[in-house]
Amino acid sequence: MIIDFHTHIFPKDIRNNRQLYFEKEPEFKLLYDSPQSKLAGADDIISAMDRNGVDISVVFGFPWHQSKIFKQNNDYILEAVARYPERLIGFCCLDPFHADAASEAARCLSDGLSGIGELAFYQSGFDAVTLAHLAPLMALSGEKNTPVLIHTNEPVGHMYPGKAPVRLSQIYDLVKKFPENRIVLAHWGGGIFFYHLMRKEVKDAFANVYYDTAASPFLYDPQIYEIAARIVGADKILFGSDYPLLQPARYFNALAPLNLTPADRQQICGGNAAGLLGIGISE
Repeated sequence: MIIDFHTHIFPKDIRNNRQLYFEKEPEFKLLYDSPQSKLAGADDIISAMDRNGVDISVVFGFPWHQSKIFKQNNDYILEAVARYPERLIGFCCLDPFHADAASEAARCLSDGLSGIGELAFYQSGFDAVTLAHLAPLMALSGEKNTPVLIHTNEPVGHMYPGKAPVRLSQIYDLVKKFPENRIVLAHWGGGIFFYHLMRKEVKDAFANVYYDTAASPFLYDPQIYEIAARIVGADKILFGSDYPLLQPARYFNALAPLNLTPADRQQICGGNAAGLLGIGISE
């Protein structure tokens, strides 16, 4: 079973009229101002899954600042999951700084969504104020035993739209602040997995942390899969495509020649996600 843990879909009105959402949503404009930045819907992702051999995808929208828009997008995720219950698993996405964030997350989880994310702070890192706003969502997620997917990125190298000014020390503080939560750090956690090699503290602090591979072909050499598997274990890596940014086949082609065991490949491509989401695997 192949599970894509990181995909974005949007309702038709947003897909067809993206420019109407730019004025009060600067992060959305930053990422989607270019006509080449693709927006997909539920039918699009199902077609892409069929082409790429993906069995299940985790779908979510965008961390909109305005409650009416993140509720609209979350409603679309709920509708998509209801239409394709065997293929799609939905997460609730919103701006943790909004006063309605906790109540919206509670609504979505009660109505059938399976996690929270991708939460992103594109204009800041994870400072004390950010962690305070995350606390109610993390408490709710812990109570419901659902994962939380959080956008991270490497703090060095070239700039690109959506690269936040986050430091590895802030990612570490985030994980330490919420040690009981099952946290998925998107985009390989910005490379923080390297510090699992430290003799003290980090391994224990990151016991409930997973890393997804979203945007990996744009960021890292394929060897990152082998290196990360040696450092943190293949059981901590989740295949995520960041569709429609990239097609899943791009990742599968990168994985094919690598020196990974069949068991490692199965864990990365679906087994770990199934365990995290409570999905039974028959093969």
